[in-house]
Amino acid sequence: MPNFNFKKLIGDRIYLSPKGVSDEEITKFTEWMNDFQITDYTGRSSQIMTWQSEKEYLEKATKNNDNKNFNIIDLKSDKLIGTVGLEKFNYIARSAVLGIFIGDSDYRSNGYGTEAIRLLLEYGFKYLNLHSIRLDLLSINERAHKCYLKCGFKDTGCSRESIFLNGKYYDRLHMDILENEFNGDYIRNKNI
Repeated sequence: MPNFNFKKLIGDRIYLSPKGVSDEEITKFTEWMNDFQITDYTGRSSQIMTWQSEKEYLEKATKNNDNKNFNIIDLKSDKLIGTVGLEKFNYIARSAVLGIFIGDSDYRSNGYGTEAIRLLLEYGFKYLNLHSIRLDLLSINERAHKCYLKCGFKDTGCSRESIFLNGKYYDRLHMDILENEFNGDYIRNKNI
């Protein structure tokens, strides 16, 4: 089977490839979007994702040139392990919203999410000229919260009991990072 991954942003252990719509990607994302281990932390467990609906979602996402969505790929094996992206751009305020998940359970809690976020932050601040990158997360997602803090994000507030999940309400935490708070040199394939 041909490899449709393209090494746009190369890190130490992973690279970010522009999101595509191959059958392999559709199947893997459909599997992940029906897995409570992933969707409980993204607040999307009430949704049902079929192969066809995931295909339509990916086709729409790849046609929107404003979004910068990437697959997270293991550098050694070319294995798809998750997704990360910037969306909801505001070009006047120079801001965007970051989203990420590591779908492959073998790669969770091993620093792959941190590496993917750092690659994307460098791309956002140094190549897209963003001033602010923000995100939201579920208050019970302590692993993600620690990762975001490690990457330089700051807590900016919360929306109390705004997510209903498994019969309970949870807070939605808000975080952001400004361009002058980011320092790092993580993209290994840049030329200058």
